[in-house]
Amino acid sequence: MNSYRSIVTFIEMHRPRLNEVFGLTWRRAPAHTAIRYILQGLDSDAVEAAFRGHAKLLQAAHAKPDGGSLAIDGKTLRGSFDAFRDRAAAHLLGMFATDTALVLAHSEVDEKSNEIPAAQALLAELGLAGHLITLDALHCQRKPSSSPQRPEPT
Repeated sequence: MNSYRSIVTFIEMHRPRLNEVFGLTWRRAPAHTAIRYILQGLDSDAVEAAFRGHAKLLQAAHAKPDGGSLAIDGKTLRGSFDAFRDRAAAHLLGMFATDTALVLAHSEVDEKSNEIPAAQALLAELGLAGHLITLDALHCQRKPSSSPQRPEPT
């Protein structure tokens, strides 16, 4: 689902099953504003840790024996720019497993940095020795540990 109202619709459609699985006694789905407050109150690090754990289980269950490659790419989130709070658009780095078509992890790119250090940190966190990893051309620099330098004006 990609909106609060569509989450409410999903809950309404699957409410009996959700009640059974989660031990709930809901007679109706919460309002879309309640869903918004709940999601905004979540700890993003805890959500990412749960996401990575679940993705790791799915990857282990469905990965091909010879394995596949992993692709890392960054994306700017549409609608995340906030001029009122002077916040640049959010930029995330994602890791995708090509053999299972699963996103395995996300990492936020620091506002004053770029994808290079974020990708290096993500690789270090996940310990992916022995995997074939693809990245875009931005990562093909002589000094990959530093930020790209802008040319001097002439």
